[in-house]
Amino acid sequence: MSRYLLLPLIPLAIVAVLASGVAPVRAHSPVTEPSAPPEPFPQWLEQLKADALKKGISPATLDDALTDVELIPRVIELDRKQPEFSMTFRQYLSGVGSDERIARGKRGLAKHRALLDSVSAQYGVPPQFIVALWGVETDFGRLTGGFKVIPALVTLAHDGRRGSYFRTELFNALKIIDQGHIAADEMMGSWAGAMGQCQFMPSSFLRAAVDNNGDGRKDIWTTQADVFASAANLLRANGWVTGRTWGRPVKLPDSFDSGMVGHKVRKSLAEWQRLGVRRSDGRDLPRVDIQASVITPEGGGGAAFIVYENFRAILKWNRSDFFALTVGYLADRISGKNTVMIPQ
Repeated sequence: MSRYLLLPLIPLAIVAVLASGVAPVRAHSPVTEPSAPPEPFPQWLEQLKADALKKGISPATLDDALTDVELIPRVIELDRKQPEFSMTFRQYLSGVGSDERIARGKRGLAKHRALLDSVSAQYGVPPQFIVALWGVETDFGRLTGGFKVIPALVTLAHDGRRGSYFRTELFNALKIIDQGHIAADEMMGSWAGAMGQCQFMPSSFLRAAVDNNGDGRKDIWTTQADVFASAANLLRANGWVTGRTWGRPVKLPDSFDSGMVGHKVRKSLAEWQRLGVRRSDGRDLPRVDIQASVITPEGGGGAAFIVYENFRAILKWNRSDFFALTVGYLADRISGKNTVMIPQ
């Protein structure tokens, strides 16, 4: 995308798992506080409006979006306390990639099959990956965020800690309103401004959102055709390779050099085969001429995976191996594959 600053935002469906007590969380490394108190809000807001006008945002949109806008203290609180997962991959996968979510994903795939097939044919992304991302991001549209995006972004832009980034996203959000895709009061999302059923930041919306049903609006909030096409379009923009999957679980030989683990090391599947890497059931790797990396999300001795370019496309959506592996797992299971991610 990028919808991230230093660290990925946490999908709302994952926040729900954390809130359910699946595993403890800890705070990120200490954040940098503003070097000076923020400018008084009234003066700051007037300057913001003047800058927005210079960027071509209409006075009508500014009146609609910013009249009587107020700062939201809860947004600052959440920004200061972003959790980082201390759960293991096994815990993460069992919560986010649960059997219940797989079952709901299969139902969603069946319900929207014709639409998903149409989107897949246009963008080259298989339906199960679109559904998997939809499930991980918002639990299939159930958890899309309860904050009005404009006040949330105003709050973060004024705060100053990451003000420049959020100021840009605020201008992007105002542009979306100005283009007529949604009204300010209806633009809902997370506290950090991620919007709709696929949780796009405004910059990602402008980059990849699609009016798939042809009604003149790119509606990632309520129009399923637009949600699915936008998700697929973003994956394609991220480098999705048609006809490939994400990767697979593998078994490493006892003598495997740990220095070859990680995304920076890329070798052909034939090279990994010569180095002793095998599918998790011991069979040879596929005989396909593609570059791949070996990752061990929990370090040496844990589960190992060989991942392809499409895994990297998912990582550009959210820079978390846990996230991308779970999306791949869900996609496999939703499509009927019996992928086992962690050996028993």
